[in-house]
Amino acid sequence: MANILFLPPAAKYFKKLKDKQLKTLYREAIDEISKDPRIGEPKHGDLEGVLGYDIYYNKINYELAYTTEERKIEGTNETETVVIIMAGTRENFYNELKRYWV
Repeated sequence: MANILFLPPAAKYFKKLKDKQLKTLYREAIDEISKDPRIGEPKHGDLEGVLGYDIYYNKINYELAYTTEERKIEGTNETETVVIIMAGTRENFYNELKRYWV
């Protein structure tokens, strides 16, 4: 199981998120990603190396963008870390992600 690290845009989004059902869906998605980080859809072009995970709730498409890194944890073997970059609704999601990530 991979470690999870949240970058500021994702942490801010989750802190502001009030809908408990949606929060649960995101938590379940992050659990799935931590078990198998390659489950997401790889992005191309400017966002090469970023993976996307779709969440559908109330007829709205939500996105979760992340990447993986190998990080050495002291006293253990190398382990994989999932870095959650950004989360939000699909509308303008990738434009905002490009501004932040590229």
